[in-house]
Amino acid sequence: MRYVCGICGYVYDDAKEKIPFDALPDDWKCPLCGAAKSDFAPEKEAGPAPAVPAPAAEDADLKELSVGQLAALCSNLARGCEKQYKAEEAKLFRELADCFAAAAPPVADADAESVAARLMSDVDGYAGVRAAADGAADRGAARACVWGEKVTRMLSSLVGRYLKEGEAMLAGKSVWICTVCGFVYIGDDAPALCPVCKVPAWKFEKIEGRGRE
Repeated sequence: MRYVCGICGYVYDDAKEKIPFDALPDDWKCPLCGAAKSDFAPEKEAGPAPAVPAPAAEDADLKELSVGQLAALCSNLARGCEKQYKAEEAKLFRELADCFAAAAPPVADADAESVAARLMSDVDGYAGVRAAADGAADRGAARACVWGEKVTRMLSSLVGRYLKEGEAMLAGKSVWICTVCGFVYIGDDAPALCPVCKVPAWKFEKIEGRGRE
């Protein structure tokens, strides 16, 4: 039996490993991205492509965004511009993101349990978005969906671990974030390659704060 990490795609093959996957301890983690054992699933055979949802009417598809959502959107657009070496556009989007972030009200339900529930909801919503991107043959949007889903799954995994382990999860460790796709990694050093977008370690930033050097 082969088991696949739902975040980075690492394959644990029972036939090649000394210990069967089911016999691994519950606190075992993906050797590539650090995801929890629960983020692995048995490998599935390729099936038919998902049905593409019918396009919504233009008016029904429009949605007013909060200032917090606009801050996140502009921040993501800034990162996209950086990846395409558009420094001036990236600078403008960062300024917009900072402006919206400063105007955003405090989040009332920002406890770990609520964050975990929101992340799982986001993960569940990616299937329909990816189907729409594939149906429109938009390779850029499809790639963003793949990266976004993997990063969101990793965040969900980390919050799940935090709910079980508390601050001990971060003891003596550093938090690293990929500046290209947003992947979050906890460890002594950044990974040699981002498990999601494959950029090198120097593209990671160390998150300071909470008493860590």
